[in-house]
Amino acid sequence: MAGGWTRDGAIQDQIDDTVADALEQARSAMPTGQSEPFCVECGEAIPEARRLAVPGVRTCIACQSQRDGQRAVAGFNRRGSKDSQLR
Repeated sequence: MAGGWTRDGAIQDQIDDTVADALEQARSAMPTGQSEPFCVECGEAIPEARRLAVPGVRTCIACQSQRDGQRAVAGFNRRGSKDSQLR
């Protein structure tokens, strides 16, 4: 596919880089280390199955679901358009 002044495949490279960045960000946000037996937010016991499935877990499922709903993802524009540079 022709992309104007770009080389062939440059658009797919941008897509691949965006996906790779999102994966890296998600992996870096995952907990590591020893799991907590009780939720650090509400104090409820964290089931053993969850502690084994997610190493380093610190919150129960209910609290984690609430935290995930509050998370906002801010990306960046790889195309470098003039509008994105002015913000």
